[in-house]
Amino acid sequence: MSEFQTINFTVENSIATIELNRPDKLNSFSKTMHDEFYTVLKQIARDDDLRCVVITGAGRGFCAGQDLGERKTDKPMDLGSTLEKGYNTNLRILKTIRVPIICAVNGVAAGAGANIALNCDIVVATESASFIQSFSQVGLVPDCNGTWILPKLIGLARAKAITLLAEPVTARKAVDWGMIYACFSDDEFQQGVEKLVNKIAQRPTLAMANTKELMEKSYAYSYDQQLDAERDVQRLMGLTHDFKEGVEAFSEKRKPEFKGC
Repeated sequence: MSEFQTINFTVENSIATIELNRPDKLNSFSKTMHDEFYTVLKQIARDDDLRCVVITGAGRGFCAGQDLGERKTDKPMDLGSTLEKGYNTNLRILKTIRVPIICAVNGVAAGAGANIALNCDIVVATESASFIQSFSQVGLVPDCNGTWILPKLIGLARAKAITLLAEPVTARKAVDWGMIYACFSDDEFQQGVEKLVNKIAQRPTLAMANTKELMEKSYAYSYDQQLDAERDVQRLMGLTHDFKEGVEAFSEKRKPEFKGC
């Protein structure tokens, strides 16, 4: 277990787990948590041996967003500067991590907490969890890429409505809308997450990394550009050990042993 104050960080069986650990504050982000999150993400981004990353929260909530206690002041505050030095810097590092990132939302995810979750590759939640774009309640606009990712996930009309109204979205509704991948009953949540993580960790990491990158780029590419990008990446994938192993395992009716190369 790590020695951080606000984050529990472990690496076991090539799986990195980040647990936001301020349960008394619903794991809201403080300056210390921003700094520690940065340190952990940088370490993960440099680790070529990892096969999967899990982000979750301690206690009864995932993350309530920013700790507004640190924002209370009589002086004007440049939130753009604090956003760039904190959330934006960390999310840019998050996007450089090539292995799959699973966010296990174990309770309420509000404000920046909701959008950090949605920036991950696969999001699962407990049935009792909810996602709240709470920014309008304090006179702010969504950040952590919320205005970019929400319309793409659930459509412009729904994204505007839940954001302007700060309306909680239940985990079940989030699944139905395509906001997240799946939800589990609270009793089966841990087992469901572990099953998903172990399955992902056995997949071909190089293929998954390139799949992530192609899908992210698709938002900016034309139809023809995407076809060209797929062709170029597939050419490289066809030369890998994992492709050869996958074909041989299929032919021999056995489980493949992928090496990520």
